[in-house]
Amino acid sequence: MKLKILCDAAGIACPEGREEMEISSVVTDSRRSLPGSLFVCICGLHTDGHGYIPQAVERGATCIVVQAGAAWRQPEKDVVVLTSEDTRRACAFLYHAWYGFPAKRLKLIGVTGTNGKTTVTHMLRHILESALYRCGLIGTVGCESAGRRLESGSLDPLANMTTPDPGELYRLLAEMAEDGVEYVLMEVTSHALALGKVAPLTFEAAIFTNLTPEHLDFHGDMEAYAKAKSALFAQSRLAVLNGESPWADRMRASAAGRTVTCGAGATAADYTARDPLWEGQMGVSYRLTCARSSMQVTCPVPGRFTVENSMQAAACAMELGVRPTTVKDALASLTGVRGRMERISLGLGADFTVLVDYAHTPDALENLLRTVCDLRRAGQRIVLLFGCGGDRDRGKRPLMGRLASRYADLTVVTSDNSRSEDPALIIGEILAGMDPQAPRVVIPDRASAIAWAVEHAQEGDLLLLAGKGHEEYEINGEGRRPFRERELVRAAFEERLRQRKKCDNTEK
Repeated sequence: MKLKILCDAAGIACPEGREEMEISSVVTDSRRSLPGSLFVCICGLHTDGHGYIPQAVERGATCIVVQAGAAWRQPEKDVVVLTSEDTRRACAFLYHAWYGFPAKRLKLIGVTGTNGKTTVTHMLRHILESALYRCGLIGTVGCESAGRRLESGSLDPLANMTTPDPGELYRLLAEMAEDGVEYVLMEVTSHALALGKVAPLTFEAAIFTNLTPEHLDFHGDMEAYAKAKSALFAQSRLAVLNGESPWADRMRASAAGRTVTCGAGATAADYTARDPLWEGQMGVSYRLTCARSSMQVTCPVPGRFTVENSMQAAACAMELGVRPTTVKDALASLTGVRGRMERISLGLGADFTVLVDYAHTPDALENLLRTVCDLRRAGQRIVLLFGCGGDRDRGKRPLMGRLASRYADLTVVTSDNSRSEDPALIIGEILAGMDPQAPRVVIPDRASAIAWAVEHAQEGDLLLLAGKGHEEYEINGEGRRPFRERELVRAAFEERLRQRKKCDNTEK
């Protein structure tokens, strides 16, 4: 690709006489440089790409993009040097251009908020597919294009992806455009917005689910967190807002297009859920009303949050022109989302239930526990197994401990991606918020904790494994390793059956 095309896309001045220079690839990792590469120096959270210019040039990079004001050493070989005020933001525009501006051929719908992003994107995709649109999906549990799973080319195959880095994001969008996708449902994180990953994009619609404390280790405070989230609505033609959130006005103030609000009746809203009924494992029902229609909605996904999430997905679809009857039928036929209130099948020999959920914030954990309280029958115990991530918001740890004490009959406190922190210190901060009289067991190793919980499960128990959800890895001071909770649960259950059978044979 000609250097001039890339420079124009990123708003970078192209040196005179270099307009026709051929670029063979755009890279941010010096190890991926090839002859003719353009190497973009990113000032990362842990490393500075400017320090890797010599390695990139040695591997063949002929052009580098540096950040204005950054310190770097002129390489010995002759290379073209471009300057950007913000290389992170420029990187997104460069990759969008490199992959042929794929977003111009797609209708993008972004979903942002602390909790509910994955559920809302899956609900909305199901509605749009029921209306016969070809859809793509980018989010926490993976990426799909018209039903085909897309693999990430991340250097770390175990890396969790919500909003991918630009090198991956725009490649994925290009694949979706080639597949004939019409709508792309994308989870858009505050990190992605703050770091400019989606800066080149214009969204057909954007949905705001909620805002509760999370990622404050990165943003600093709730004001900065809200500011990052609100940037999405400045890039959207339509904003669908949770009108009952105290941050709704902040999102509305940033909106560049028209806005509609959703609510459960506590405040005036364009879309309202009236007379909600939570019907245990059968799901929820409510009457969805707006200026144009009123219909009875049923959704088989259990949980109080289902009303809010399904209403937002329905409102967005109807604002985009999907018929209300199609929305109603689609919501009635929904199935669950991986890692969200997901039941692990243990076969006929199981006399207790195991649920896996991604809840890793106080708000999400409380919603999970309240939902399970609604589901349980008289006499059933709620056994909660959870931990808190290391190198993340410490303030949420005692809050989550307090919630565990309030709702769970027994809590197994363990680890969950302790990263560089000592798991014992994290657990100590969780325990500080718990009622000392509340039944609890502390087992720092998560695999051992799962084995203990399964072994000691009583008849009828609802065992909740919170925090991992779809994740299949664990991060500690030694690095990242595979960690598949479903396999661990099944293995522990098989061992439980063996031990029971062994005891029965011994008694005989």
